[in-house]
Amino acid sequence: MDVTRRQAITALAAGGVVAGLAHGASAAVADPGPTGSGRYRIDLHSHFLPPRYRSALQASGYTLRSFVPVPSWSPAEALAFMDAHGIGTQVLSISDPGVNFLPAAQARAMNRYCNDYLADLIARYPTRFGGFAFLPLPDVAASLAEITHALDVRELDGVALLSNYNGIYLGDTRFEPVMAALNARSAFVFVHPAELAPSNRPELPFPAFYEEYPFDTTRAAALLMATGTIDRYPNIRFSLAHAGGCVPFLSQRLSTPRQAFPSAPPVSVFGTDEKIRNFFYDTSLSSSPAAMRSVLEVTGIDHIVFGSDWPFSALTYRGQTGADPAPALAEVFDPQQRYRIERLNALAQLPRLASRLS
Repeated sequence: MDVTRRQAITALAAGGVVAGLAHGASAAVADPGPTGSGRYRIDLHSHFLPPRYRSALQASGYTLRSFVPVPSWSPAEALAFMDAHGIGTQVLSISDPGVNFLPAAQARAMNRYCNDYLADLIARYPTRFGGFAFLPLPDVAASLAEITHALDVRELDGVALLSNYNGIYLGDTRFEPVMAALNARSAFVFVHPAELAPSNRPELPFPAFYEEYPFDTTRAAALLMATGTIDRYPNIRFSLAHAGGCVPFLSQRLSTPRQAFPSAPPVSVFGTDEKIRNFFYDTSLSSSPAAMRSVLEVTGIDHIVFGSDWPFSALTYRGQTGADPAPALAEVFDPQQRYRIERLNALAQLPRLASRLS
């Protein structure tokens, strides 16, 4: 986004300019400082279920398989939630299970429907919604076509990927053309966990979100590093859901000296403190002091972004008093730091969204 002299002066007078941080993402944003009230937050981990998608998901039996009811969602419900919790903008994405519960041709059609629905919603509410495009992986050819349509034609703000697709994890060489296309566009990529493939799923009496989701995010992040995907495609900015799963806790183990693991891949995860630091980590369902202090041990405050996980997290907000959607953040971060986490970091990484909000 071009920055006028007047915008720059306004931003400096207000306390600073937040420029786009990495790989050509640029946006100057006036920082009025934390207010503690009002709709200033930008939610980078929130979901949408457009009508046809929600109906197909219910018809598939997903609720019975996951033990999680398919939540209600509509633009009006989303706006009401946002207004009640000081959220100005939600950057929406499709959650697990994506579209692969459908046959291949239907999955491609449903994927296109969801991305077009999202782009049309942003056109109706350009300051209240943003969007991460979904891809019909593991279908690589269809995913490349969808990248062109969703990012180049419909101009969505980034891409949402699942940690694995039918047991094929991000970082697998089969996804190289997709990574190359995202790298060419300096894409911001939100990594959301997926259920394990049935053959790998432990027989535990818990739904996937209880434990397996953060574990699977960790598997995907480790493989992205171990296979050298992050090295080959440095323009992609990966954001990990739920405070990175177990990545902060396992950071020392993931940095074990190479000689301790002779069978390590040729391009190894080991010694990758900088790679771990360069991930983005969202606060969704992970805003506790224990989680946030762990994240701060491996990265800087400029790599933490706000997320609510709504509407799948709706039950956690039931009975909550006050407008603050994540009051535990105040136990770790001061108001200025929270304002950066809850607004400025998102604007710095998503120039199309920043342009709409300027």
